Amino acid sequence: MRVAIVTGGAQGIGKGIATALGEAGFKVAVADLNLPVAEQTAKEITAAGGTAIAVEIDVTRTDSVASAVRTVGAELGPIEVVVNNAGWDDFMPFIDTTEEFWDKILDINFKGALRVLKAVVPGMTERGFGRIVNIGSDAGRVGSSLEAVYSGAKGGIIAFGKTLAREVAAKGVTVNTVCPGPTDTPALRKFAEGAGDAEKVIGGMTRAVPMKRLGTPEDIGPAVAFLASDRAGFITGQTLSVSGGLTMA
Repeated sequence: MRVAIVTGGAQGIGKGIATALGEAGFKVAVADLNLPVAEQTAKEITAAGGTAIAVEIDVTRTDSVASAVRTVGAELGPIEVVVNNAGWDDFMPFIDTTEEFWDKILDINFKGALRVLKAVVPGMTERGFGRIVNIGSDAGRVGSSLEAVYSGAKGGIIAFGKTLAREVAAKGVTVNTVCPGPTDTPALRKFAEGAGDAEKVIGGMTRAVPMKRLGTPEDIGPAVAFLASDRAGFITGQTLSVSGGLTMA
């Protein structure tokens, strides 16, 4: 059983990914800032027949990342699969943003992934095996209104992943990016409610998707599980949208 860590794995898309990895036979570390919710998710994976632990992590702190990696190594074994899912956003026009806002977006969504990978990639290259799946966003591929800085961070994740993929390919390590489209998560519901008429906002998003529904965390998980598998060993540097056809380029 290979060992996987999912950052931001306690709820939403991260929970869908952690659950899919557990079902696929991975030993899963559900790594999240919210440890109680991560513990509940790990319990659910275990109850379904999988193997999972909860680990507290703050991807904006190098020491926290190092501690989480050590914990996973001690309890499950060396990390062979990394899913960089931890993220955060708020919706506003770019001209209303501040430098403090930029720093928070970049620190969580971009530098957070860099910290995690700096901690685990050396071990992967030494062992000659690794699967890295970064969670981007269709916002990083085609843009998204009211998410300019977040879109930039996710575009950076896509470009960074391609370059890292070139650097580590000969060492048996692959790097790919999965880009969810509009996905029905607590974060999306919170945004919709904050925008005023939640049902109108959700309805507008739904109509924009050719399949006429929002994605679910359960839609995202299997795509990640495939790219994390041994079978995906000749796929690297790729960007896969899971968006119901919202983007096709």
